Amino acid sequence: MSILIIAEAGVNHNGDIGLAKKLIEVAKDSGADIVKFQTGKPENVISKFAPKAQYQIENTGDKIESQLEMVKKLALQDSDWPVLISHCQKIGIEFLSTPFDFESIRLLDSLGMQIFKIPSGEITNLPYLRMIGKLKKQVILSTGMSNLGEIETAISILTQAGTKRENITILHCNTEYPTPMKDVNLKAMQTIANAFHLPVGYSDHTEGIHIPIAAVAMGAQVIEKHFTLDKTMEGPDHKASLEPHELKEMVKCIREIENALGNGIKRESESEKKNKPIARKSIVANKPIKAGEIFSEDNLYVKRPANGLSPMEWDNVIGKVAKKNFAEDECIEL
Repeated sequence: MSILIIAEAGVNHNGDIGLAKKLIEVAKDSGADIVKFQTGKPENVISKFAPKAQYQIENTGDKIESQLEMVKKLALQDSDWPVLISHCQKIGIEFLSTPFDFESIRLLDSLGMQIFKIPSGEITNLPYLRMIGKLKKQVILSTGMSNLGEIETAISILTQAGTKRENITILHCNTEYPTPMKDVNLKAMQTIANAFHLPVGYSDHTEGIHIPIAAVAMGAQVIEKHFTLDKTMEGPDHKASLEPHELKEMVKCIREIENALGNGIKRESESEKKNKPIARKSIVANKPIKAGEIFSEDNLYVKRPANGLSPMEWDNVIGKVAKKNFAEDECIEL
């Protein structure tokens, strides 16, 4: 199965549908499989008392503004989503959006979305999980800030509501923007895979592209990464996002790693077959040998190329009688 690459536009459109369309085009140009946004009515998602996260304060430079006030400026309208879906269909990239409230779940379902991405912050939201579970669709579950017990409970809620267990993919994730390298803990992705025997992936919030590439080498089947048109734009997520050229390079590298991983069968490849006789060796005469002489460790040696007896026949050759004359370096024949 090809590694699924999700280009996370998130709210990096800053509430502008024109910018959202440009982000879709950048995602398509990068070679990503899916472009993902975030859908939610700010008033339904965030209370008026919710403070900003520290990274949001640092990235917006506004300590007074509440989280709700910030998110209101980043929200698209319900009427924008069909337009964006149509644009995705027009240029040939799959649309995805994470719902952050019940109304958004219903909206995205009504628009025909077949995959529901559950963000890390909703992994302990029982009614939210149950509502998505009842849709019986593909689910991608992000697990930032969670432990194995919370992941297990979320899976149980989804499956009891109606989602098939085999339709769930779990993403290891760290919910800090950007994530410090010491907190990435990529091995936890393998722990999740071993614990639940479900497809796993990685939602990345580090700076750069090397950590998601490493995740692919470690078995990630899905990679999600934030991107933006310009890291210097105003907004909470731009600084921890990739610019278009970086997104394209990440996708290129992932596809190369995916190709390099192969099928796991250890055997000679087509490309190296021609090198086998050059790199391997044969049993040869270490000095001129006359017919009737006994082959010994003194008059035999092992040298390239491999167009004669294999060195693995060494013990079978030692002690045998030469049936013909051999010049120095000539391959031995029995």
